[in-house]
Amino acid sequence: MSARRVLSFRHIREDEIAALIGYITDECARGGGCTVVEIGQLITRTVNDIVVRSAVGGRCPRRDEFLHVLDRSVKLAGGFNLSDLYPSSALARWLSGALRETERCNRKARAIMDDFIRERVDGAGESTEDLLGVLLRVQKDGGAQCSLDLTTDIITTVVQEMFVAGSETSSTTLEWAMSELVRNPRVLHKAQAEVREALHGRSKLVEGDLAGGRLSYLNLVIRETLRLHAPLPFLLPRQCREPCEVMGYHIPEGTKVLLNAWALGRDDSYWEDAEAFKPERFEESGTAAMDFKGGHFEYLPFGSGRRMCPGVALGLANMELLLASLLYHFNWELPGGGRPQELDMSEAFGIAVSRKSKLVLRAMEHIRFEN
Repeated sequence: MSARRVLSFRHIREDEIAALIGYITDECARGGGCTVVEIGQLITRTVNDIVVRSAVGGRCPRRDEFLHVLDRSVKLAGGFNLSDLYPSSALARWLSGALRETERCNRKARAIMDDFIRERVDGAGESTEDLLGVLLRVQKDGGAQCSLDLTTDIITTVVQEMFVAGSETSSTTLEWAMSELVRNPRVLHKAQAEVREALHGRSKLVEGDLAGGRLSYLNLVIRETLRLHAPLPFLLPRQCREPCEVMGYHIPEGTKVLLNAWALGRDDSYWEDAEAFKPERFEESGTAAMDFKGGHFEYLPFGSGRRMCPGVALGLANMELLLASLLYHFNWELPGGGRPQELDMSEAFGIAVSRKSKLVLRAMEHIRFEN
């Protein structure tokens, strides 16, 4: 997705993030200035709403049902499947049942999307600049802007991929960022000091406030979070197009190859004190130039080349404003007087490396939010 298209969704991001900050502010008011929230769930819901509105405009009437089906599909794809070990065995496929359930979820998700597309097409000439509206306009024009025959099936697939790529990476990374910040008070206080000093006097943050690299340390926090917690630990599978040899191993043509981006980000050969959360490492001469575009193979949170994650630009846009707003308006700590080092950082197995336990934090209002 182009930077121009991502920028066109700016008002959606600002609206949904303001709704989140307003909700936490109201809860703090009811709690005498502080409240305990399951911040991971709130982040996920906010990011999902941003992606839904950006993709299909407004809030999809069957939003919760659609997101539940997609979430189930992602979990099935990343879970253990006996037929992966014995792909030629009909018995293994029958015993696991995962393939049947995945197909059922895909059919249901496509049925919901088909209904929504049908409603949009029958909408008496409605023209919106969300992703679905743009794709339908291109399809209606007969593909004059696109060499590809843009069928409804392709449109459905593109929109579904945006849901997964744009929401899963953002919400997972933001939840890990809040986890690492609470677990490392020095970094948390430094990030909050930067945000509050740079944006002093504002009652609500908008994307324009963050322009010009004003929050350089916050950007380092996001980069360090992506190093330790790559959203897709094995990226997307690649396939060998011709036989090759890697480190003495012969790789036949057609071999499916998985790249362990999670391990690369924690490799002591490339990173000093690799397991520590130190955003400052990206200010050092050897790592300052590293970005998310895949030019440095020891740092591949979104992959590299033509097959890198298509939702990078949208995901990063969601992350910065949301994280800045949470740090600007509230102080954060573990509830019940828990020590930062006691926060459980266990990871859940799947396509995306998410937290195994829920992230529940105590929010204390610091700067009053006014919408």
